Amino acid sequence: MASSGTQAVFVAKDERIAAYGFGEGHPFGLDRHAAFHNELARAGLGGGIEFVPARTASREELLAFHTPRYVDFVAEACNAEGMFLDGGDTPAFPGLYEAAADVAGTTLALVDLIMGGGAGRAFTPIGGLHHAGRDHAAGFCVFNDCGIAAEILRARHGLKRIAYVDIDAHHGDGMYYAFAADPDIYIADIHEDGRALFPGTGHRNEIGTGAAEGTKLNIPLRPRMGDEKFLQVWEDVEVFIENAQPEFILFQCGADSIAGDPITHLEFTPAAHAHAARRLCALADKHCDGRILGMGGGGYNRDNLARGWTAVVQEFVRAN
Repeated sequence: MASSGTQAVFVAKDERIAAYGFGEGHPFGLDRHAAFHNELARAGLGGGIEFVPARTASREELLAFHTPRYVDFVAEACNAEGMFLDGGDTPAFPGLYEAAADVAGTTLALVDLIMGGGAGRAFTPIGGLHHAGRDHAAGFCVFNDCGIAAEILRARHGLKRIAYVDIDAHHGDGMYYAFAADPDIYIADIHEDGRALFPGTGHRNEIGTGAAEGTKLNIPLRPRMGDEKFLQVWEDVEVFIENAQPEFILFQCGADSIAGDPITHLEFTPAAHAHAARRLCALADKHCDGRILGMGGGGYNRDNLARGWTAVVQEFVRAN
């Protein structure tokens, strides 16, 4: 099934999602949204994109993935002083609950636009918060919009097979462990070897459990592997997704895998992100009626995230 080729790519742009971050000087600061959008404007994609405002996820939508106890804990902690939502990476403060709900809601707004036929492809720069588990925060991630999107695609839109592809330098542990036993969520994750980098998971033998065994593909890479190795292992991802025949592709395209990131060491270039986006669009056209949602994920060098994410959007536009 091919996409119509006439639709714009929807891109989220709103100060409400820009507000998700942890202050000046923090790797996940408040300037990431602007860094991306400034570069996207320079790319001159014009009518090929259409901007979409934020919306807030309801409590019920958050509960599609997260436990009630955890959602309540976040709300309470963000109204207290000096609390962390996890062991020390993710501080709580007033306004964080609302910003995190806006990130999740914006991802869902794009899902709904795609499923409603308004666009085949969409992208949100502040999303892809793949470390949050069903009952906990982790690694700067409060609500896991990737997992919420997967659950909403099934509950609201009636899809069965969903593919989640992650090229962030950090393993998407919140996604893997939430769906490890779920045979209808196919996960392919290329990341830096967890023995050298948070969260220390994502080993090759983590392929799913029980009835879901074989529906998960983890590809850990040693530091400084670069694009050549990425392109080599990417072929395994394509075969995996081809065999899955998904109805929707969620693409977490963290830019912290690009050379020069201050906390990771894979040393890809934006060409790796462009290649992944281009090939996933082809697979989406074949299996998903063109339906693919890109989510920015990590990335702590502002030039890298700006160029990497813009490369993804460019490929989405070209694929239309």
